[in-house]
Amino acid sequence: MDAGTRVGYRGRLPTRQEVEMAFARLLGGFMVLVAAASGPAFAAPDAPKSKDHPLLTRYPNSHIAEYERNYNAVEFAVGAAAGEPKRKAVEGDATVIRYFHDDPQKQPSPLQVIRNYQNAIKSIGGEVVYERLPREGDGGETTLKVNTGGKEVWVRVEPEIFSAPAQSYRLQIVEVAAMQQVVSANKLLDELNRNGFIALYINFDTGKWDLKADGQATVREIVAALKSAPALKVAIEGHTDNVGQAAANKSLSEKRARSVMAAIVAGGIDAKRLSAAGFGQERPVADNRSEEGRAKNRRVELVRK
Repeated sequence: MDAGTRVGYRGRLPTRQEVEMAFARLLGGFMVLVAAASGPAFAAPDAPKSKDHPLLTRYPNSHIAEYERNYNAVEFAVGAAAGEPKRKAVEGDATVIRYFHDDPQKQPSPLQVIRNYQNAIKSIGGEVVYERLPREGDGGETTLKVNTGGKEVWVRVEPEIFSAPAQSYRLQIVEVAAMQQVVSANKLLDELNRNGFIALYINFDTGKWDLKADGQATVREIVAALKSAPALKVAIEGHTDNVGQAAANKSLSEKRARSVMAAIVAGGIDAKRLSAAGFGQERPVADNRSEEGRAKNRRVELVRK
């Protein structure tokens, strides 16, 4: 180790983080010089073979500096304990993208980046699971989640703060295949006879009520159960978690219940044996403060009349 290194890093070798930060400062300075030479509209090219995730696009006037897509596990903050984020590993198809802002004079603040993605997820029926607001030296972080396209999608947004003028943020997205539950006709009859009801976890796209493939499979078992018990009459009740507006949730749950009922009738069951109603978030069976609880509350129940 030479004297210059000892002085520059207080008598020790630089850590990997220090090297990365130094590189980022150099990169940011280079971007500023090029931008000044070519005008404020300068936009650097995206990394080769990179692209925005189809669910969430980039913040305006930014480019992709790093891109990776594979099957992986990513840690997402879902709460806090003793002032530190409490994290949960989510495994699935993972996309990691680092964006750099093109114009340091017009780049958004870390809070603007966080709020932008939070609003984007909310607009498609998703939710904010966790947020840590930016503070000095820390760009903050937010965890978002949405069910769409038959998948549960987790999003981690982390604005990054460097001493260089040009700032960046990292976007990590994991797509998880939604849990599928298909119960047999015998199981349905057993639960209805023993408990008077059965909770079915039929997957719907966020804000939608059209039955998907696993829902159609469940309906076929319901039809089989009702055909084997001709005197049985059931009420079909839709329920949601408490994410979103109560009135909208109630309307959505009723549409889902009616969608299930229509499919049962199409399977050959007399509509007079059925009824459909939606209760939205009014009858939770678990704590809505946790994702596990919200998942249990999103259900369709068959209730024996």
